[in-house]
Amino acid sequence: MRIGIVGTGAISRKNAQAYKTIGFTVTACTDIFEASGRKFAEETGAEFVGTVEELCSHPEVDIVDVCTLPNFRMQPLELCARSKKHILVQKPMATSLATARAMLDVARGAGIQLGVVSQHRFDDSIQFLKKAIADGRLGRILEADAYVKWHRTAEYYSRPVKGTWDVEGGGALINQAIHQVDMLLYLAGPVAQVFGYWQLGAVHAIESEDVLNALLRFGSGATGVIQASTALWPGHPERIEIHGVKGTAIITGDKLTTWDVQDDCGEDAPVVREVASGASDPMAISVLPFQRQFLDFANACETGGRSVMTAEDGYRALQLVSSIYDSCRSGLPVDIPAEIECG
Repeated sequence: MRIGIVGTGAISRKNAQAYKTIGFTVTACTDIFEASGRKFAEETGAEFVGTVEELCSHPEVDIVDVCTLPNFRMQPLELCARSKKHILVQKPMATSLATARAMLDVARGAGIQLGVVSQHRFDDSIQFLKKAIADGRLGRILEADAYVKWHRTAEYYSRPVKGTWDVEGGGALINQAIHQVDMLLYLAGPVAQVFGYWQLGAVHAIESEDVLNALLRFGSGATGVIQASTALWPGHPERIEIHGVKGTAIITGDKLTTWDVQDDCGEDAPVVREVASGASDPMAISVLPFQRQFLDFANACETGGRSVMTAEDGYRALQLVSSIYDSCRSGLPVDIPAEIECG
């Protein structure tokens, strides 16, 4: 597969590393900052092109990978729809549900694959736990929680766009904890109602939240908690906790660190102690799950099949985040529709 990358910041280098390892070629790149784009092109052997329009119609590009801030999604998608190229976007898939709904419609209408990067679905720990829950090893799920108690420096937020509603869509929940939001939905199913509290700019000079707590009621009847922060020094590895009537599983960072299950049977749980986490360093994450997601997405592009992580899944994660934000603003619980509303 031949990849064109829009935006050449830090995550694009992680993606380029993953593409190289699986035998894909980054053939073209673009960036609004030409010097940055040309440096990336030199590092990867890609051709630097001056505009997104040129990249999205490039004859040597099969998949466009959008590695920009989340307010720039619809424009490259519409260009890819015209040129019939498949497109991947970084999380979150958009800054608003209205944009996300429109993105789903555009991709469907053009017959192209739209993917959202949520690579932790491809962690060994998540894959094991997904199957274990389906096999009933934890029994009926009672509680499903996510804790993202991270730290980001003042320098991290020094760019004026960081932590803004218009450009990033919010703060710690939508930008840092959205992976864990997706994991809860993937493992425990849809959420029916939320109630949230936030602290806006509790530590950092930003307009959105750097501390947030939310209560969840899942459609299954299970309950849960999301805690998301970038204000908690020195930063601690993120956790997913799933508690069923038969026992408990805890994923810390990218590893299964606790498996306490009554009368368990089946394959041995891959319990380990050393984990990778972006708790204090955003790039301290494994490249392996990126490789797996990119291979899975490429297979969907070639076969027309369904990805493990679909655009609809990206929408549902954003829907949960947006509902929590709505609750924080109103001080009221918010119900979440079961179906995606599209045009």
